[in-house]
Amino acid sequence: QVQLVESGGGEVQPGESLRLSCRASGNAFNLYTAMWYRQAPGKEREWVASITRRGVTNYSDSVKGRFTISRDNENTVSLQMNSLKPEDTALYYCFSYTNWGQGTQVTVSS
Repeated sequence: QVQLVESGGGEVQPGESLRLSCRASGNAFNLYTAMWYRQAPGKEREWVASITRRGVTNYSDSVKGRFTISRDNENTVSLQMNSLKPEDTALYYCFSYTNWGQGTQVTVSS
């Protein structure tokens, strides 16, 4: 079973950047599509971005052009977040196959 651990969250001001990482333990992480989701207080969890095992990426309309998902190595997927907005504030989760991480908090506030 794959365990996922997110890191890189924090508090930044609007317009700044953060880079989230999702590190997997176990085997076969690079064989499955990896995704980032987020959940803001009082809202449902929403899909943010995904990357297939072949490197094909997709993004939600709300982050397209600002966020970039990538595979750093066979055990790590990252989410580069630029031009952050207050509405990006949420708990960000990594997901792959049937596995969820515990999340990393991103807060964008002036």
